[in-house]
Amino acid sequence: MNQATPRENTTSKNPRPSVPDLADMRPDDWVERWLPRSWGPYARLCRLDRPVGTWLTLLPTVAALVQAADGLPTLWRLFIFCLGAFLMRGVGCCFNDIFDRDIDSKVERTRFRPLTSGQLSLRNALWFVFAQLCICALLLLAINEYSRWLAVILLPIVIIYPLCKRFTYWPQIVLGIAFNWGMLMAWSDTRDIVPLAAWAMWLGAVLWQVGYDSIYAYVDLRDDLRLGLHSTAMRFGDRGKLWIGGFYAATTALWVYAGAAMGMGWPYYVVVAAIALHFIWQLSVFSIRRPDRSFMLFRSNMAVGVMMVLAALAGTVLPL
Repeated sequence: MNQATPRENTTSKNPRPSVPDLADMRPDDWVERWLPRSWGPYARLCRLDRPVGTWLTLLPTVAALVQAADGLPTLWRLFIFCLGAFLMRGVGCCFNDIFDRDIDSKVERTRFRPLTSGQLSLRNALWFVFAQLCICALLLLAINEYSRWLAVILLPIVIIYPLCKRFTYWPQIVLGIAFNWGMLMAWSDTRDIVPLAAWAMWLGAVLWQVGYDSIYAYVDLRDDLRLGLHSTAMRFGDRGKLWIGGFYAATTALWVYAGAAMGMGWPYYVVVAAIALHFIWQLSVFSIRRPDRSFMLFRSNMAVGVMMVLAALAGTVLPL
């Protein structure tokens, strides 16, 4: 298996500080150590080795389930939506790597992914996607008709996303729509309606994702420019901090409005204030010239997802 090793700017006589390798797949992780070798490429294709994206899909959905239930959702509904988020994130990653298999070999961050490095054939990757979609189809039996239609609408959005970077500077918007779609389905399945406040929470989550995924996009900026691809990082340029700060401010405002419209208790706003402080911290650390920091800041948004769930619980379960 191809392995990513740190690049070092060194000579035998004049060692210099190493340059961080930005490859997003590592040769020494738990997939390599614990899974059978034949399973490894499939685990990496659906990003089982890097669950950050799964958590960033799941946690906003869990928060929406809590708000829609005005407290704790049923364990069955929680299980179905957790499994659905896990599978759809995997499907999205598979489609992304299938469409980008020729591009990924030319990008530092993605050069060791299973399809581009030859660890997995296109045929087997397609069969793997088909198997995941079959399980997703079975999950449709566990949700109501309204939510089934929303799930059907989601699939083309997931498929289209990888192509967006070829013709628009705003692929992160499409990604945000897809990643947070489960929030709308949580309301439709629990209440058989998606009220305006739920749409506001969802829109806030989409803008939040545009912000943090733009930070992530700065990692690939040099390669995207060379390959003629597009991203919000390219659109924002040197004004990235200003743009991302604007998206984070809009996110906070929408979540405050949604909480008021839902009648959330005051503890909800305490947690939202903590989220706003986390956004400020991200902006203080972010630098368009430090892609290694962008990785760290991207991962730190799991804390925001956890706080979303805590805010929903605080606003519905805690006594006033």
